[in-house]
Amino acid sequence: MQETFYELINYLKNPILEKDANQDTLYRFQKFLHLLIISIVTAMVSLALIGLVDKLELVNLAEDHKAEELFKSLPKIVVFFLAVILAPLLEETFFRAPLTAFKKGKQFKIAFYVFAVLFGFVHISNYQISTNVLLLSPILVLPQTLLGFYLGFIRVRFGLLWAMALHAVYNGVFIGASFLGDLM
Repeated sequence: MQETFYELINYLKNPILEKDANQDTLYRFQKFLHLLIISIVTAMVSLALIGLVDKLELVNLAEDHKAEELFKSLPKIVVFFLAVILAPLLEETFFRAPLTAFKKGKQFKIAFYVFAVLFGFVHISNYQISTNVLLLSPILVLPQTLLGFYLGFIRVRFGLLWAMALHAVYNGVFIGASFLGDLM
C-alpha cells in the first residue's frame, strides 16, 4: 500500500505517458485495491473539509447539493445505474480516454492536469450555483479533482477499462454508503 501511495505521489509530480510493464493480473488488482483505498481515504478527508464549510454556514449542503434531490426523486436502482454504470463510462470516455493522444511529454503533462481539474470542476454542477459555491468550488470539488488524478494514473498505467472500473467501484462505495445511511 505504501509503495503504491509513493508511486502515485511521484507520478502526480511528473506524469508521463508510460504503461506499467507488469501485466500480472494479481499485481494489477492489488494496485487497483490500493488506489481504491487511497481514493476513499482522501475523499473522506476532503468530505470532512466540506463538512466544515457547511458547519460554518458558508454553503448549506442540505439545500445546495443536488444529489439529495436526485436521491429523493428517482428509485435507488436508477440512481445506482446512473452513478455506478453510466457516469463512469461517459466520464472516463470524455476525461481519460483522450490522454493517450497527447504523445509529447509537456503536452501530456498539461493534458493530464487539465483533464483531472476539469473532471473535478464539472462536478460543481452538483450544487445550486451561488457566489459562495463558486468561491468555495475548489474545496467543494476537491474529492472529484483528486479522484480525477487517481483515475488518470490508473488509465495511463493499466488502460481505460481499469479507470472505468475504479470510478465505478468508488462511486458504488459512496452510493452504497448513502443507501445504508437511509436505512438507519
